[in-house]
Amino acid sequence: MIRTRGNIRDFPIAILTTPGGRQLADAVNEKLVEISGEFGEPLPPTFLRLSENYRFQNGEGKAVIIDSIRGTDLFIIVDVGNYGVKYKRYGKNIPISPDEHFQDLKRILGAAKNMAQRTTVIMPLLYESRQHKMSGRESLDCALALQELVNFNVDTIVTIDAHNSHVMNAIPMHGLENLHASYQLIEAFILETENKFSINPNELVVCSPDLGGLERARYFAEHFGVHLTGFYKFRDLTRVVNGQNPILEHKFLGADIKGKNVLIVDDLLASGNSLIESAQELKKLGAAKVYFAVTYALFSDGFKAFNKAWETNLFEKVIASNATYLPPELTRKEWFIEADVTKFLAKFIHSFNRDASITKLLNSTSRINKLLGRKLPSRDNVIQKGKNSSSKHIELPLDY
Repeated sequence: MIRTRGNIRDFPIAILTTPGGRQLADAVNEKLVEISGEFGEPLPPTFLRLSENYRFQNGEGKAVIIDSIRGTDLFIIVDVGNYGVKYKRYGKNIPISPDEHFQDLKRILGAAKNMAQRTTVIMPLLYESRQHKMSGRESLDCALALQELVNFNVDTIVTIDAHNSHVMNAIPMHGLENLHASYQLIEAFILETENKFSINPNELVVCSPDLGGLERARYFAEHFGVHLTGFYKFRDLTRVVNGQNPILEHKFLGADIKGKNVLIVDDLLASGNSLIESAQELKKLGAAKVYFAVTYALFSDGFKAFNKAWETNLFEKVIASNATYLPPELTRKEWFIEADVTKFLAKFIHSFNRDASITKLLNSTSRINKLLGRKLPSRDNVIQKGKNSSSKHIELPLDY
């Protein structure tokens, strides 16, 4: 039974982390200490509790929790995309794979033994999120992984920009909070372009590299007040290369973009080939400057193609969040901009622990409008307008 004091939890926040999540957890913890201080709350020196994930030389491992987590509101932070963490196996340094990161998480959960009052897993890059649906005799890995976690008595799983949020249907009686890094990406884009061009339909369009990402790109386009465009990937269904049908052609869906700047929005940059091909097509259509905004920048094929594309003025910047590991080599590149989501995650933990509403964290409309120098109508004005209207249905701005 969870103890409560009114609507505010009376048990302390504790953060555990897997080896891959340590860098992210350190940054989130620092922001969480700042936020708690702003609320005048008694501050522990850190919210982090010590734990270790040990590896045997054959690759097997175990987790050990060193500090007490009994009676806490436990948050476990894991970054399944962190290939910068390595371990020694048979004398060789091996990067930890997503599968091994997920196994490390399960080891931590196994060691926790339900001692916490409530357990929340923060996994910004959702494990196996690209295998969210089944076609033929395929495995449904993401759904199975979520079910494994709730079988470990995880109460809530927190992710950022899940590849397809419908995977939450795999655990309908448990929480899957799909946060969005849209505000952080938009903020970085506005700061980068504020002295270069204006955000209006005559100078900017938003583009999705495929049909599956149109809804995501639509969010950016509507908040910017500009046109939405996209590409249809025409695939060769007779062949399978690297697990998928190869793309034969990118067909552009949209009006004339000659002389306009383009922001291409996607959730994940894997090899990045699709983004580069989209930029090439946009340049052929007369686009001026091309920008990329993605939540996750994996660069699974390295940076060579992007270095070459940038040197030939194919694109201006890649904007990506730090919700997953960003190697130092990437963050130093002139064409890369990092969008910080660590304070966003810290605000979620603070609100969630206090049983406060997270609606405003999920909806960034007012903050985006503020960035753009716009003002939403006041609540009083909206209500007065409703009284003067013959319509029986009045919609308030989303932030109300």
